[in-house]
Amino acid sequence: MSGGPRRAAGWAVHLYTALGAVFGVFALLAAARRDVQEAFLWLAAALAVDASDGALARLVRVKEVVPEYDGAELDDIIDYLNFVVVPVFLMLQTGLLEGPLGHAAGAAALLASAYRFCHVDAKTPDHFFTGFPSYWNIVAFYLYVFGVEPDAGAFLVLTLAVLVFAPLRFVYPTRTTYLRPLTIGLGLVWGACSLGTLAALPDKATGLAAASLVYPIYYTLLSFYLQLRGLTARRPDLQ
Repeated sequence: MSGGPRRAAGWAVHLYTALGAVFGVFALLAAARRDVQEAFLWLAAALAVDASDGALARLVRVKEVVPEYDGAELDDIIDYLNFVVVPVFLMLQTGLLEGPLGHAAGAAALLASAYRFCHVDAKTPDHFFTGFPSYWNIVAFYLYVFGVEPDAGAFLVLTLAVLVFAPLRFVYPTRTTYLRPLTIGLGLVWGACSLGTLAALPDKATGLAAASLVYPIYYTLLSFYLQLRGLTARRPDLQ
């Protein structure tokens, strides 16, 4: 493509990324009505955009064709909305978090993630997230489907908020090269199971949701394994 069409393609990718903000606002409106199914479906649409826009950006080479626009900053703003603000609001609005403890947990999630999103080491040069990567949309999904009691949910959210600051490295699913095809494949299976669970609402398809937990477990174990492997490579005494 020549200069004009390439720039147009670059701006089109940025527009595609920005759609995530629109989906996030629609999710907020649904959450305000306590329409949990619709709220999660909008968040799922936003997640699909977030999972695919990076590949499109690299394909079009947006940094070269639209150098004056920071797509990474746009992505961070939208991610904070859809991964943090909307799911925390949903948890508070629907009673997944309630009372002083629940409000404290929601505030902790917002503040911890605000710190991490703007930290220079939030994403490492070799494509890992540092600390719990603020997947509050997924936390809210499982708390709702499994009907976790508010106090237990608040303790979980508080624990994960603390782990946002932990010196742990978590896989960046679409960019960490180790086992990337398997990671993406299992992620697609997880997405199908999650959509099936959402489609069943208001009935709680806990069996399908439990099956979908295979991916978060795999993701966590892979992250810990790669961190340990990196430590042993740097410290022979750990081998």
